[in-house]
Amino acid sequence: MSGIPALHSHFLERIRDAVAADVRFSALLAGGSYVHGGFDAYSDLDVVIVVDDAHYDEAMASRMAFARSLGDLLGAFTGEHVGEPRLLICLYGPPLLHVDLKFVTATDLDRRVERPAILYARDRAAVEARLDAAHIHWPERSSQWFEDRAWIWLHYAAAKWGRGELFDALGMLAFFRDQVLGPMLHRRASRPQRGVRRAEALGMDDDGRLSATVASHDTASVRGAILAAAALYLDLRADAVPERITPRMPQVLIDYIDGSGRR
Repeated sequence: MSGIPALHSHFLERIRDAVAADVRFSALLAGGSYVHGGFDAYSDLDVVIVVDDAHYDEAMASRMAFARSLGDLLGAFTGEHVGEPRLLICLYGPPLLHVDLKFVTATDLDRRVERPAILYARDRAAVEARLDAAHIHWPERSSQWFEDRAWIWLHYAAAKWGRGELFDALGMLAFFRDQVLGPMLHRRASRPQRGVRRAEALGMDDDGRLSATVASHDTASVRGAILAAAALYLDLRADAVPERITPRMPQVLIDYIDGSGRR
């Protein structure tokens, strides 16, 4: 498989051979950076294994054994934490390689967040037709979704800062960048809302306003980062103003941080 690092290419070939040799499986698809671009030596492998309906329960029960058969499996766990129990998240090596194995049925292909590449299929024409007819939609968040959450999350960060729980405040700021600021910056550039993925390579922080929300473990630094996050959010919100604006923000947040709103 050309165009990707040898380590990844060889492992994909190994998965393809294993899928082709297993009568339970009908196709192997690849997503993520493989289809979005930017694939490099640090990329994960995101693959989807299509399982025949009659064998699905068995395949799910034995998927850890299948993962072990692919190579030197160091560890693996299922993806309930991201709402995806069909996913098996694996680490192989050395050399270290992160591989996501998702086991689905053919009907699961009818709704996708991306158009995957077909690496193998027993009936390629049937899989192509199914993907051609699929509803493919990236889960974009609305302006109102951001507005309903932004000020509550920023207040949480401010409350932890006020109490001196700086690690907790730093964690919330990182969460806020990933859930709010990053997606809104991607929206501004008319790209799919993908958190802060490839922020540097895509020039999402050319003006330094996103990096201003990254604080050190210092009271003054965290305070400044919270205010910077609020200011950047307001700027990005202007791109698509939500129908319901949270009243008295950001002033009441600023008052809270300055002490007039804190108990």
